[in-house]
Amino acid sequence: MFAIGGGTMHVAGFCRDDTVCDALAARGALSLGQSRDAALVSRASATLRETIFHRRLKAFFRDCDVIVARNLEQLAIARAIVGKRPLVYECLDIHRSLVGQGWGSRLVRAVEGALLPRCDLLITSSPAFLRNHFDHRPLKAKALLVENKLLPEGGAAPSPVERPAPAPPYTVGWFGMLRCKRTLAFLQQLVRRGEGRIEVLIAGKPSPAELPEFEGEVEATPGMTYVGPYSYSDLPELYGRCDFAWSIDWFEEGLNSKWLLPNRLYEAIAFGAIPIALGEVEAGHWLERHDAGLIVADGEMAAQRLLDVDPAEVATMRESIARIDRGEVICGAVECGELVHSIASLSVQ
Repeated sequence: MFAIGGGTMHVAGFCRDDTVCDALAARGALSLGQSRDAALVSRASATLRETIFHRRLKAFFRDCDVIVARNLEQLAIARAIVGKRPLVYECLDIHRSLVGQGWGSRLVRAVEGALLPRCDLLITSSPAFLRNHFDHRPLKAKALLVENKLLPEGGAAPSPVERPAPAPPYTVGWFGMLRCKRTLAFLQQLVRRGEGRIEVLIAGKPSPAELPEFEGEVEATPGMTYVGPYSYSDLPELYGRCDFAWSIDWFEEGLNSKWLLPNRLYEAIAFGAIPIALGEVEAGHWLERHDAGLIVADGEMAAQRLLDVDPAEVATMRESIARIDRGEVICGAVECGELVHSIASLSVQ
């Protein structure tokens, strides 16, 4: 979005892999080292190290007009190098450590509370993050909502995927960061109960901390297929193979999973798959406002609806998805330009 909107970037951060991905390497990104999923102590120590020994990072960002920190640990590092420049906090995830009652959560909240007053702008992806968290924190800056819409490669909006007439077996897609044990168990049981009426297609990166036996469990479940990690260009083909998109997340149930608006919600609609969401969470509220999707009260209701759905119902749900304005799920160049303008304007205030 920054690039499409006309911004020039210097990029730095921690990597989950041992090398910088090609897209960021092409931008001359600076790696601060490798981080691991669920390794909070290690990440905290790496953050503290970069906060104290920040000479190379300060030099790397010397010519930047604004510093944007994309999560809380990066905000701590950015605070050490920003000087008098504007500081933008991008928060797309309220981690469970920010909402717990233990000493660790109180410590993390204290750190956040000390950093927030210095922020000049907050960027977040769900209004529920504002209502349930930031409205109750010492944040004085303006908040800017930037939803996780599909950002087309090359700036061209994708065309809806051509689909055959609905008929069983129906395919449910589960894509993205794969960390929810309950979702995996639910989808395994759904496939077995369906006895050939339901298939599940999985793509993305499983968390080794949460799902250490992931590939073996999938392989042992007939009707369930895992195709590995994917890139942006794979989305039309992946969603084109699916009738439904699993948009329920029980990971950190009742906390972040209740508040977020995930990428897969927008991606599914952009490519004509029907999102499945809980009615009580923010994703369900979004679908209710747009009178679309398969909205359920709980897992058992989701299973029953999928096992009992007939072709006419699927066709009707597809029509509801198709009626949603494309601008609600796809980010265009104008939106990118507005984002960059909002950030750039901070440096001239």
